[in-house]
Amino acid sequence: MLVGLTFAGCNKYLDVNNDPNRVTDANITPELIFTQAEVAVGARQAGGDFLFLEHWMGYSAQNGGFAPQQNEVSYNIDPSFSNAIFVNHFDVLFDLHQAEVKGLASGDTALTAASMIMESKLWQELVDLYGNIPYSQAFQVNTTTTPGYDNAQDIYNSLQLKLDTAVTYLQNTVASNSFAKADVIAAGNTSLWIAFANTMKLRLMIRQSQVSGFDPTADANKIVANGGPLGAGQTIADNPGFVNDVNKQNNFYAAFGWSPTGVVSTGSDNANNYIVSILGGNGDPRLARFFYPVGFSGNTFAGAVYGENVGSIPTQANLSYFGPGIVGTINANNQGDGTGAVQNQWIMTSFESMFLTAEAIARGWLPGNAQTAYEAAVTESFVWLGVPDANNAATAYLASTAGSWLGNAGVTVASQATFITYQKYLANTMIDPLESYSDLRRLNMLSDDSYISQAPGKISNTLPVRLLYPQSEYTTNGTNVNKEGTINAFTSKLFWEP
Repeated sequence: MLVGLTFAGCNKYLDVNNDPNRVTDANITPELIFTQAEVAVGARQAGGDFLFLEHWMGYSAQNGGFAPQQNEVSYNIDPSFSNAIFVNHFDVLFDLHQAEVKGLASGDTALTAASMIMESKLWQELVDLYGNIPYSQAFQVNTTTTPGYDNAQDIYNSLQLKLDTAVTYLQNTVASNSFAKADVIAAGNTSLWIAFANTMKLRLMIRQSQVSGFDPTADANKIVANGGPLGAGQTIADNPGFVNDVNKQNNFYAAFGWSPTGVVSTGSDNANNYIVSILGGNGDPRLARFFYPVGFSGNTFAGAVYGENVGSIPTQANLSYFGPGIVGTINANNQGDGTGAVQNQWIMTSFESMFLTAEAIARGWLPGNAQTAYEAAVTESFVWLGVPDANNAATAYLASTAGSWLGNAGVTVASQATFITYQKYLANTMIDPLESYSDLRRLNMLSDDSYISQAPGKISNTLPVRLLYPQSEYTTNGTNVNKEGTINAFTSKLFWEP
């Protein structure tokens, strides 16, 4: 009896003293996972892992105070070069997958759908950089720790179906109060999430514009039937409550603005001479929104020449820093006044979606007038950046040689698409370099190649067409990654690259 009472007492004692702070699968709700995953998607968009693409695409460049990363400026990349993007994207995708699974199990199909939409964005980005990747087995952790690689085209097809499912969930459910509170992007606005899904479907389609035999009809019809892509004023952005404090700032501001004490976030990077020359030469008022003038006053803008000998590049004090349209305003000491630190972190901008729509119309994939759609996208870029008197400024730009439509006589679909994509490139300065890199590989819309590194040791006069598989895969998943064969960064094209 004594032994029995002792064990019974111990069991009861242990039951009432479960540690409520211990993380278990049971007490991690889908909402807890989802919120931090939303913020992580924004951080992926703005983080330093894509700094090399800001450089490669002619948006920013290192100043003369820092030695450049030699494998980057020479294009002599290796598996270690691309490790961070691969690993960090998969980390966020795992969390989104958990939110999707747990959300579906709890019956919150709105949260499940939102998770699937963000997953689709990150999956496409990985495919657009690496080609074939682990996908269908990626998170089957109870089955395998060495997932096989899926065909990139198959992944694209699967993502279209995933987005269809997400839209169906959103159309047939009312967002729960718990989802609305957890959603720091749209506060549970299912209509906005559907528009985001439509934009992701459209981006998958546009990327395949040069694939022989590609037929976008079915997916285009679904986009139209479901209300269309994101439009004016519908930027997808997160904000969990950013404040101007350590590790609590807006992600882009933390990388390219100022610290809470007023120190520049990046002492090494400034404007690139390539984009400054284009915008300045066009008299484009967006130049003063993307970058501050030298010394933060006056009208002189200057950028560094990417890859040039360090001794020939001006120091940061003699170059333009990142501007009010993307990092906010400054105080009397030429330091960020904190407004940029608390702004929303963009994930998919309204104007990028509108440029995608304009190209789709030009190709005959969506209904509408290509010129009207293009002009609306440019105007939205001016508004989004906060250009003074934005609508009139956009009208003037659209009437100028630099921004005016191609006209109608003899204009081909290809020329319209290239023109629209080039204008999207300008609008995406410092905002989405991966989209610009993908467009360049797809349409080669930059006729002036002075964005190419000037490093004397560069191994190519063109950009790599892809990244190499990361070292982490060769270390932990060697059997499967080696099945992909020898990958060359300049010749092993992705399935959608012409």
